[in-house]
Amino acid sequence: MVSQETNGTQAVKRHQRHEGPQKHIIAFVFSIVLTLIAFAAVAAGGVNAAFTVILLLVMAVLQVLVQLGYWMHMKDKGHMIPILFMFGGFFVAFTAVIAALYWMWW
Repeated sequence: MVSQETNGTQAVKRHQRHEGPQKHIIAFVFSIVLTLIAFAAVAAGGVNAAFTVILLLVMAVLQVLVQLGYWMHMKDKGHMIPILFMFGGFFVAFTAVIAALYWMWW
């Protein structure tokens, strides 16, 4: 979007940076690669189960970050309030899981 303000004889142009499809294609390919790595780890039966679980958790976290950053545009300016609410929700969910585990094993 280009806006022009005329101040006497001087024109000021302001450009809003446009994000082209390149970054979306890269994010899509990265998501597919993460999915293939997770699928390959499970499909290969000889891999240690603990390593597979840890690898799947790491792939899931990376996938969430890619999804939020590129498809939900959380990396852009003006998204601080939704980010804060999501961190608040993660904190409440994490606290609830820890409390439930503590309650079960106590």
